[in-house]
Amino acid sequence: MPLRIAISLAFLLSCLALAQEPPAIEKTPKTAVLRNSGEPLLLPFTCAEDELQSVGLLCTEDEPCSIYLELSNLAIAGKKIFLAGNLHSTSATLSSILLSSDDSGATWKEPTPRVHGAALEQLEFYDLDHGWAGGETQYPLPRDPFFLVTTDGGATWRQRAVTEDGGPGSLQRFWFDSAQHGELIVDAGKRAPSGRYLDYESETGGESWMIRSTTAEAPKIKRAPAAFDNPDFRLRAGAGGKAYQIEKRLGEKWEPVASFLIEVATCKLKAPEAKEPPPQTLTDDPDPKEDKDYVEELHLGGDPKTTTRQVGKTPAKPAAKSPAPKPAPKVIPQ
Repeated sequence: MPLRIAISLAFLLSCLALAQEPPAIEKTPKTAVLRNSGEPLLLPFTCAEDELQSVGLLCTEDEPCSIYLELSNLAIAGKKIFLAGNLHSTSATLSSILLSSDDSGATWKEPTPRVHGAALEQLEFYDLDHGWAGGETQYPLPRDPFFLVTTDGGATWRQRAVTEDGGPGSLQRFWFDSAQHGELIVDAGKRAPSGRYLDYESETGGESWMIRSTTAEAPKIKRAPAAFDNPDFRLRAGAGGKAYQIEKRLGEKWEPVASFLIEVATCKLKAPEAKEPPPQTLTDDPDPKEDKDYVEELHLGGDPKTTTRQVGKTPAKPAAKSPAPKPAPKVIPQ
């Protein structure tokens, strides 16, 4: 077989082998699914030491930290239910929470990762596809308002900042009157130099925002309704204050849909045990070499007798040799 044909055949076989291999798929952790059995659902939370300490919590056996769920808003998109809120202790906010149910409350999951140190304050769906969850970072102070935006009915969400540079302020209210146009009011605080309340507008469905005005008094969003409450659903704390209740109107009565426990964890981190230092052992070298207090400098390519010298230590001077005896003068006869 000619060499050129053999090389072409080998190349063809290698291409076929690569084509038969399945493409590499990046593995992502599966989202935990909470199944509603009629009892209050417990949101999963891990007492991670680094996460707790990042918001100033020192949880010990003597002084444990209780972690609570706060649900602040509810939105409905067809048969889908969305809940927004945060996880917090008595002194700090740990992370935002966004919950969703695609089957009228039978099962629940978190469709997007939690945002560290942040809380979600408001939810809105314009139609079955376009929705927004707005909030801000709350630790150590309210700042950097942001949005979680979805255009596929809540299957995926992407985080978008209100301003590129961030700054102090908390989200007060927003409203989208179309899938692209929305308005937003941010409270920048009493000491804001340009005015406490900032009025923003978006023409890109919440992907970007531009400031319209600043005022000392809270402005009103002209096209927004007086209240955002859904007349057919409600979110409230249950009897005893141990769980949130999601209920649906059924005529003149309210039917329970799901409930979530308010206290989700009690964190008790054990102090690390003190370890004794390992015992010191003598060297196992039976014939340790004596450390030199000089460095030998070698010059390659020359006579080793004349190109090796010692640096860092003055060599001892050789002993002085006694002069050779002078030969006796010759006597020349006359």
